[in-house]
Amino acid sequence: MNAPFAKVYVIDAKAHLLGRLASVVAKLLLNGQKVVVVRCEEMNVSGSFFRNKIKLQNYLRKRCISNPQRGPFHFRAPSRIFYRALRGMIPHKTSRGEAALGRLKVFEGVPPPYDKTKRMVIPRALRVINLKPGRKFTTLSRMATEVGWKYQDVVADLEKKRKVYAQAFYERKKAAANLRAKAAAAKSSDLAPIKEQLAQYGH
Repeated sequence: MNAPFAKVYVIDAKAHLLGRLASVVAKLLLNGQKVVVVRCEEMNVSGSFFRNKIKLQNYLRKRCISNPQRGPFHFRAPSRIFYRALRGMIPHKTSRGEAALGRLKVFEGVPPPYDKTKRMVIPRALRVINLKPGRKFTTLSRMATEVGWKYQDVVADLEKKRKVYAQAFYERKKAAANLRAKAAAAKSSDLAPIKEQLAQYGH
């Protein structure tokens, strides 16, 4: 992904395919970019729910027989499931890979201060572009709930409140823009001579 360098990329993971998004984010991290991924619970995985649940349960059975506390550690939260998939695409045992993972933040929902920042999507990872219409897919929150994630209701309530605040902010912003446009239209005749003078200088 040839992306311009920014202070931080805030990516809205809703309706993105998990593996494709992980590969793009991994490359950004290795290039030195800070990345924040929000709404991980709305991420999608291609394939039916039944198939993906069997694959996830097969992964959960893998452990150290002599001492299970040694790992592997099976994360249940959607954000950590995404983190684990992304970690496999980074040389995380080297200092370069460790530094890259340190530049990543993953969240369920959209916590402050990212609820007031502009969020972006990754077109090459969107489900609607990559998955053929009619194909089955699974939502990550449903898979996580089946294997022990307990905070889906809490995240849903917080998201509902956030959307109410966001809608109110948008209405205020739209009203202010309309007032500004009306004020500019009312004074357009007064500004006409000034605009003509500026036009002579190429402005």
